[in-house]
Amino acid sequence: MLRSRLALFLLLLAVACSRPGPSRTRFEITFDESVRREPITGRVLLMISRDSTPEPRLQAGAWERSVPFFGTDAENWRAGDRIVIDGSTIGYPVEALGEIPAGDYHVQALANIYTEFRRSDGHVLWLHEDQWEGQHFNRSPGNLISEVHKVHLDPRSSYRVRLTLSRALPPVEIPADDQWVKRIKFQSDLLTKFWGRPIYLGAVVLLPKDYDRHPNIRYPVVYQQGHFSLGAPFGFTTDSATPETDEQRRVRLGHNRETRYEFSRKWMGPGFPRFIAVTFQHPTPYYDDSYAVNSANNGPYGDAIMTELIPRVEREFRIIRQPHARVLTGGSTGGWEALALQIYHPDFFGGTWPMYPDPIEFSRYGTVNIYSDTNAFVAEPHHEWIVPERFWMRDHWMHGEWIGQPTITMRAMSRFEEVLGSRNRSAEQLEVWEAVYGPVGKDGYPRPLWDKRTGTIDREVASYMRENGYDLVEYLRRNWPAIGPKLAGKLHVSVGESDEFWLNLAVYKLEEFLATAKPPCGGCTIEYGRPMKSHGWQPKPTTALLRDMADQIGKHAPAGENTRAWRY
Repeated sequence: MLRSRLALFLLLLAVACSRPGPSRTRFEITFDESVRREPITGRVLLMISRDSTPEPRLQAGAWERSVPFFGTDAENWRAGDRIVIDGSTIGYPVEALGEIPAGDYHVQALANIYTEFRRSDGHVLWLHEDQWEGQHFNRSPGNLISEVHKVHLDPRSSYRVRLTLSRALPPVEIPADDQWVKRIKFQSDLLTKFWGRPIYLGAVVLLPKDYDRHPNIRYPVVYQQGHFSLGAPFGFTTDSATPETDEQRRVRLGHNRETRYEFSRKWMGPGFPRFIAVTFQHPTPYYDDSYAVNSANNGPYGDAIMTELIPRVEREFRIIRQPHARVLTGGSTGGWEALALQIYHPDFFGGTWPMYPDPIEFSRYGTVNIYSDTNAFVAEPHHEWIVPERFWMRDHWMHGEWIGQPTITMRAMSRFEEVLGSRNRSAEQLEVWEAVYGPVGKDGYPRPLWDKRTGTIDREVASYMRENGYDLVEYLRRNWPAIGPKLAGKLHVSVGESDEFWLNLAVYKLEEFLATAKPPCGGCTIEYGRPMKSHGWQPKPTTALLRDMADQIGKHAPAGENTRAWRY
């Protein structure tokens, strides 16, 4: 008996000694005074990769294909002082440094630098101030990075690696305007007042063929919504066609899309309806995009877009300034915005074509019902011993075929965002929804919808989101008698039935509502991509959708308007 106890003790001791601890796996990070004299408040990140091309910082940050990275906060961090990342530091996709297998790696450190904002609501916050790069931590101008170092890591041995942040990332290069593409950028009075610092809005404008040769013609406008971009609307390009692989072509055709080259040739060619196309640029301290609405955390972005940005665009370019000639479209985040702007402003816009929109009904918040579920990470058990994990994403295309394999859980996605930033400062998808839709927390930062470690849902936050009109289907239910007649024929929603993020589930809820709405939404349409069409699917190629928009604009034009003038 004594011998067996001794053997068990020795076995446990050996296991304990083999486990890496916080003090045995350690990176020490400093920054050089030559690149920054001021103290840093921000997020310090460490990236680890098996190869060095591209740099590890550029291999980190993608949900489904990120190399391991780890994050910790820095407050008033001074040159020469050390920030430590060790076995206790949270990471993604692996949770701790000790899970990195022994081997040779390329490592790099980065500081995502925060700025102090003294908001008009009295809160003082530290957030990353967008540098017109769209809230990308790994290429934001002014962020500091180290050189890439090759090191040998072994979790069974004690190691200490020292890295120095010695280089600041360069400013963004804005593409030059040409005869087709123009850009505007200006400081917003409304947003600057709210945030206590200069906040900018902008737009990229794509002009129709021979715009300068027809100085007396005004054109309809299509506002294409989406993530921050310096590129032209709809991917317009004057470059030559880029060769596609067979797999890229299969995926594109499965999504019912044209290449950028095909779209651009038709836009510049004969017999095409002439639009002015506009994408908005409205990055926030929380994300690359404001969702084009007012919110307690983001401030009055909706008002700024409607009263500052759109009027500025319509003054500078010859746009028909009437509701029938303003149409909306966009996909994913842009799909939600294109629907929200139309239903919030039914008299201002003449129609919307949202595609695969972010959740538009919050009982289908992806795979979570935020109103009745108690946990975002696990579903209600269907068996005594089986508690299914909820998923954030399923795989899309493999070898040209839709697979639908669930890949990233809600639990993992929540940890991914927590690694990138504490206090909802990840500038990522789940937390931007909380920043846009949710209330301000006691500390001034967005109050989380669920606990990032346990998944427990905060019902008060869920109720706030619904009561304040961000659940778009619920908003329609409550306001339909007043706005329903104004939306007749204006809603044209589409989504693939195998969307990667299960966004089709919320669209079903919209369809259920519209089927019984009184008065009916005559002329409104919902189209589903069947079978197995995924995120990014659209019912027609973009040029065909634009022809549909042109037809609707022509049908609803006031009597006497010359709708053939812009069809040359």
